[in-house]
Amino acid sequence: MSGAAPSPFWTFSLRYYAGVGVPTACLTLQDGAGVDVNVLLFALYAARCGRRISSDDVAVFIAALADWRDRVVVPLRGVRRALKDAPAQIAAADAEALRNRIKAMELEAERLEQEALFARFPLVGLGEAEAPVAAARHNVAAHAKALGATFDMDAVNTLIAAFETLEDTRT
Repeated sequence: MSGAAPSPFWTFSLRYYAGVGVPTACLTLQDGAGVDVNVLLFALYAARCGRRISSDDVAVFIAALADWRDRVVVPLRGVRRALKDAPAQIAAADAEALRNRIKAMELEAERLEQEALFARFPLVGLGEAEAPVAAARHNVAAHAKALGATFDMDAVNTLIAAFETLEDTRT
């Protein structure tokens, strides 16, 4: 990780992703609807800041980092997942150690994507002002619309419930 302090977006993401059911819900949307979880988290971070964004905004976010995601994040994820069931020729402990190093690289690649989103798209003036929970609901729906996808509603409800819980600790 670079010597620079993490952005508020990265800090939010780590805290939010630790919420009950959030990792599973994000992976459900990633694998089932093609969601870039970093863009989804950015939409939720915008909501946390009281910003309601459009599906056009989401499409711009997705396009802006597509090259990085496709050339770096997705291949790292693929290797990490492939190592979950390592070939018999490789000792399981060695494959797991490699998998953990790749997992750390994948997390760093995700952080870099988030920092790029945060730097490129300041929230000041982005979208419309709205109460955070209502904005979260809207922003998740805008994400689905941008992808032309139907999101798993159990996953969406889990994300919103975690957002509301996070919101309750905001005082």
